[in-house]
Amino acid sequence: MKRELLRFWRDESGATSIEYGLIAAGIGVAVITLIGQAGDEIQALLGRVKDQLINFNGTAN
Repeated sequence: MKRELLRFWRDESGATSIEYGLIAAGIGVAVITLIGQAGDEIQALLGRVKDQLINFNGTAN
């Protein structure tokens, strides 16, 4: 029993998997944040383009 417990205690394969999982989760959060910010900027840019087109034509569609 003691030998099995020591072997379990020294096994680091689970810790490595958890570390890789945490790294992947961190990268995922960063990507989602960047996509969200880029989406907001694109939406604002398209809004400005629309406003310019409306002002240029003098009509709203």
